[in-house]
Amino acid sequence: MGYYNQTPNGRQPKPSRAGSFFAGIFGVLVGALLMWLLFSQAPGLLPGTESTNSGTQIQQQNREQQGASLDITTDVTKAVDEASDAVVGVSNLQTGGDFFSQSQEQAVGTGSGVIYKSEGDTAYVVTNHHVVDGASGIEVTLADGTKVDAQVVGSDIWTDLAVLEMSNEKVQGVVELGDSDALKRGEAVIAIGNPLGLEFSGSVTSGVVSGTDRAVPVDLDGDGTEDWQAEVLQTDAAINPGNSGGALVNLAGQLIGINSMKIATSQVEGIGFSIPINSALPVINQLEATGEMVRPAMGITLIDLAQVPSTYRDDTLNLTEDVTAGVVVSSVVPSSAADEAGMRQYDVIVELDGEEIGDIIELRQHLYNEKQIGDMLQVKAYRNGELLEFELELTDNSTQ
Repeated sequence: MGYYNQTPNGRQPKPSRAGSFFAGIFGVLVGALLMWLLFSQAPGLLPGTESTNSGTQIQQQNREQQGASLDITTDVTKAVDEASDAVVGVSNLQTGGDFFSQSQEQAVGTGSGVIYKSEGDTAYVVTNHHVVDGASGIEVTLADGTKVDAQVVGSDIWTDLAVLEMSNEKVQGVVELGDSDALKRGEAVIAIGNPLGLEFSGSVTSGVVSGTDRAVPVDLDGDGTEDWQAEVLQTDAAINPGNSGGALVNLAGQLIGINSMKIATSQVEGIGFSIPINSALPVINQLEATGEMVRPAMGITLIDLAQVPSTYRDDTLNLTEDVTAGVVVSSVVPSSAADEAGMRQYDVIVELDGEEIGDIIELRQHLYNEKQIGDMLQVKAYRNGELLEFELELTDNSTQ
């Protein structure tokens, strides 16, 4: 039979206070030892170490991201590097002032230009005629912001081209000329210029050649009537106001076109036009050499037959009903090629060199693109309903 250790009065003995104290101390020490062992194996669990580790990881990620920054070079960036130093800003300066202030030259418009030649102490810039039209002074802004005074060597309204000359002391680049006849539809091209002003100088847009050998009607004198059909390249590279006169380059950085907003269509997006460099070069060379574009002339003033009221067609011109297109001679310059050949006022031209002529644009294109000064021109024209033939020896238009 078991028994209990009891006090004389039969109660359980109370535990010793000293024993309880030492037991508590022992428990705390054991717990602390266990915690130390745990955190020594997993230091990330210690209070305050989580934020420290996170910060270290973020710093490492930042360093990795910074290290991933690359110097990326593409065909486009190479082409821009090749050509951009040759693209400049062109400011049209005109004299202005009022009663209370002295007259001084002020910039009334800005465009772009391309340095295409440097010879001796002189650099030559090609730009658009409408960029420098009416200027009393020209200021060229180089790619690095340096401003240089320039002079207009010559300008041509028909092709919308102009040539400037200036000191080449601070010129940093001259563009290499390409071959616009070698361009293919879909070929990548880059437009470089100063859209909306010099604050956006050196802007780059890229696209493709959308079409070659395009003919775009142009109103040269702003009277609402088409005067000419410009032969241009079509591109979807953005060409905005201020890009006029700037460069269209291929992926080799070669100049293959001179951009022009004069022949752009503001109602349509994604269509820009550029004067092919192969078409521009003869004009550029002649402007540089003589200061003007000299073309062959017949010595007559003209009006489209379509603009003549039907009453005058019947009473003055005496045309038959089957003659519906042509160009009416409104006047003949005395001693001109037409005068010497016997042409007279109210003759109606319908054919040049065997090619039918329907309006003034077609006549000018044949004369300016197909003929030279001194060439013979075969003309067929109606006079009082009778078809006549004339032979003209073309002369210099600057003398008429």
